[in-house]
Amino acid sequence: MLFCPPPSNTLAVTIGGMEVSYAPSALGGAFCPDAGRFGDVDTLNPSQRSERMSRIRSENTKPELIVRRLVFSLGYRYRLHQRSLPGCPDLVFPGRRKVVFIHGCFWHQHSDPTCRIAHLPKTKEEFWSNKLGKNVERDHKTNEALKASGWSVLTIWECQTKDVVALAGTIKEFLEPSMGG
Repeated sequence: MLFCPPPSNTLAVTIGGMEVSYAPSALGGAFCPDAGRFGDVDTLNPSQRSERMSRIRSENTKPELIVRRLVFSLGYRYRLHQRSLPGCPDLVFPGRRKVVFIHGCFWHQHSDPTCRIAHLPKTKEEFWSNKLGKNVERDHKTNEALKASGWSVLTIWECQTKDVVALAGTIKEFLEPSMGG
């Protein structure tokens, strides 16, 4: 990954003896002479990037808190992050033998084409593809292990937390006893 300092307000380029100035936003992002292209560089140095990445949490995320408040307001009670179950589900309903995972669309690569959050970064594509692919594979294995143990699994995606009314319907449908049996 290349590091370039944050761009100045303008970029001056000499073309045929005439100097032309461009705003970085007009060029699609920052320009780094070492990279030789626009918009493909990290504007943070490695220690800044490391510090920012270390702040990403796996529990008590904003989407998880939205879902927890909603589930509680619907009258359901649950256990949090039961480590004895495969994958340590975000919400566990032991009496119903049902679990809920709240996945970040980026980190778990939401496959819905309308989701605008799940995209691969343009830098270090091979690294991110491998890392996020392993997350998806682990999620699949976790779901299979839970289902084999008699648990029902619901995955709620970060982008689904934007429409609370639809989400409430999905949760009620999942948690209510099935009529067939």
